[in-house]
Order: sequence, then C-alpha cells, then structure tokens
Amino acid sequence: MVRPQQLLHQAARDAVRRPVPSGLGLDSQAVRERMVRRLHGDGVRHPGVLDAFSRVPRHLFVDSALAIQAYEDTSLPIGLGQTISKPSVVARMLELALGAPGRGASLGRVLEIGTGCGYQAALLALISRELVSIERLGALHAKALRHLQLAGVEGVHLLHGDGCLGHAPRAPYDTIIAAAGGDSLPEAWLQQLAPGGRLVAPMRAPGCQAQVLVVVDRTAEGLRRSEHEGVLFVPLKTGAA
Repeated sequence: MVRPQQLLHQAARDAVRRPVPSGLGLDSQAVRERMVRRLHGDGVRHPGVLDAFSRVPRHLFVDSALAIQAYEDTSLPIGLGQTISKPSVVARMLELALGAPGRGASLGRVLEIGTGCGYQAALLALISRELVSIERLGALHAKALRHLQLAGVEGVHLLHGDGCLGHAPRAPYDTIIAAAGGDSLPEAWLQQLAPGGRLVAPMRAPGCQAQVLVVVDRTAEGLRRSEHEGVLFVPLKTGAA
C-alpha cells in the first residue's frame, strides 16, 4: 500500500540528511538500474516496463530539494497538494495495463488522467503509440511541459482541462490510466474506452473508504471489472484550475 506523502518540509529535511550513494550521481544510469532491480525483486516482470524505468530520469521530475530521494520507492510532493507516486505503484499500474489480452508490447493509444509532474507520461510515451495526458491544474500542466522538454520526451499531447471528461476528440483509447482516485469511474472514461481496451485507475472499494486498483476491460460481452491491491492516491476532482 502506498504510504501517505511526507510534508514538503519534512521530506526536504530528510533529503539534506541522506547522502548520495557513493560513486553514483543522480544522472547516472547505475542509479536507475538499481531502482529497476528493486522493482524486479518486488515482482515487476514486464520487460517494457522495466526498460522504461531504466530510461527515464526521475530526478528531473521532482523539486531539486527532493531529487536525492528520487530513486527511492516513495511518493514525493510536487506542489499544490499533489504527489509523484511511488515507482513500485506506477510500475504495477503499467504492468496491469500491458497485461490486457492481446496487448503485446505497446499500450496503443493512451489517455492519462492527471499528468502531475509528467513522470508517468514520460514512461507511457515509451510504451505507447500515442499519448494524450490531461492535467486539471494549470501550474502543474506548465511544470509537466518543462519537465518533459528537459528530459527530451517528445510526441506527448499535454492538455489542461477536466480529466473526468476524458478527451473525446482523440477517442477511443486502447488504454486509460488515472493518477487520482474517486468514488466511481467517470462515465466519459468508459465511453471512450476502445473495444479490447483496458482502464486502470485507483477507486474507492465498495463499502469502505480505502482505495484499490481497479481494472476494467471492454470485451465483446461488455465491461469486465476486477479489483486488485490497496493504494493511496490524491482525490479525483472535476473542473480545471
């Protein structure tokens, strides 16, 4: 289960106390490979997911005061009450998405709800044919644009708007993945999911306040839903700001 994020000042204090591993700079491939080995040890097996994590420099997507913690398995604050999720949770969601029947090595056309700082979008760009990512907070949308440019990620369609509405002009989507959890799945997401497509999102489990990862597949017989492990994500909200 995801641990609640630390307060920004507490995380910054911890970052100052924790030394950089000997001989490993944050821009070192060795640091990312160490994270990948940990993910593999935790059960992540899809080669496309592991390769994406080895290629994307996570430290470029967090505030400089927290960069030293970038490759630890922890969520970190990114401002405006939002967080960058733990690598293990992001990897699990990507692996669930790639596990759709007949999916192969690509997620196809993807809709991401909640761009945040842009890190997951950078990962998705490596394992999709086309990526549309929506962020409701204008300041985070602008930050994600800067981060993706800094990391050299191209071909991502970043939008500022209400993610609960999806993005009908480019629908249908082979994959829909959300980085915020609500009480129920927005109808727009289900309508924009392509035949054979898969949706992965944190949602409140029926009858309680806890969140779980929910997977929805659009099959020939209709929508099929399954629930997986518990998680903790920021609340899903409507509107744009």
